[in-house]
Amino acid sequence: MATVLRVTALLMLLPLAACSRSGKAPEPAAASMTVTVAEASRRSVEREVVASGSVAAWQEIPLGVELTGLRIATVLVEPGARVEAGQVLLELDRRTLEVQSRQAEAALAQARASLDLATAQATRGESLRAQNLISAANFDELRANRSKAEAQLASAEAERDSARLKLGFATLRAPDAGIVSARNAQPGQIVAAGTELLRLIRRGRLEWRAEVAETDLPRVKVGAAVELRAPDGTRVAGSIRAVSPAIDAKTRSALIYADLPEPGALRAGMFAEGRLAIGTAEVGVVPRESVVFRDGYPYVFVLGEGDRVAQRRIETGAAQGDFLEVRSGIKPGERVVVRGAGFLGDRDLVKVVAGSAAQ
Repeated sequence: MATVLRVTALLMLLPLAACSRSGKAPEPAAASMTVTVAEASRRSVEREVVASGSVAAWQEIPLGVELTGLRIATVLVEPGARVEAGQVLLELDRRTLEVQSRQAEAALAQARASLDLATAQATRGESLRAQNLISAANFDELRANRSKAEAQLASAEAERDSARLKLGFATLRAPDAGIVSARNAQPGQIVAAGTELLRLIRRGRLEWRAEVAETDLPRVKVGAAVELRAPDGTRVAGSIRAVSPAIDAKTRSALIYADLPEPGALRAGMFAEGRLAIGTAEVGVVPRESVVFRDGYPYVFVLGEGDRVAQRRIETGAAQGDFLEVRSGIKPGERVVVRGAGFLGDRDLVKVVAGSAAQ
């Protein structure tokens, strides 16, 4: 048995002896993959807050008339029409009001004639009184008639002005430039005072009203830029006009109001997601291609000594173009695998080449 063991040991030592006599070292392990690398760095990036809200009119004015019992003659606008300040939107049947206006003008002319007569009589009375040809009582009566005629003239002028005003109410004009957003009037309809006939988006201005969480609210400032995405895919720029001073106790959020000077395809009532610029910050970044997800967590492969890589878990932030923000797990200056990262394992040996030569 001892002889068999000695023979086996000799056989195992023969290859080692042969290597020792030849002077050759063992072959190194071959690299598993050709990769490219890049350094983790720091960049100045725009910080954003994502919020959702609805598009609404800046000011929407309900329009009606101040008259009751008149019939609509014509409606001159449709929803979506752009109008100028003072433009005629709707007209009522004016015939009754025109008759009342003419009656008021006739009453005014009659009051003026009565005043002229009373004034002439009072003037003659003054002359006769100076000659003691009329009694004091008669003279007082003449002066009273003149005063009464003056009051009647003032009343007739007020009635004339009222009739003219009502005649003006028969024409509904735009109080400001804007866009007609609703129409509730039809020709032949009998109107009542205070009834909404049309609705106008003042100056055509729209705004975006969104809810922002209380944790993000301190970073949101008036004048900050806002970017929305319209249904047709275009981007709509705006700026924050106001931030609500109160926070909703149930949702723990506050409303912000953003002006949209050129809303494009956006319409009042639409729901839109927007991004609010809240400033810049210096953050660590790595190429997006270098980050791989395994078991639901993000990892990078850091190149170490001897071209071996170490798999390292990181905490990521927002995407910045072709780069991804890294909040923890890697330091600026460390080299990470870019191309080929998805096929590597921890402690793999790699061959680093330029980007154009990687396979």
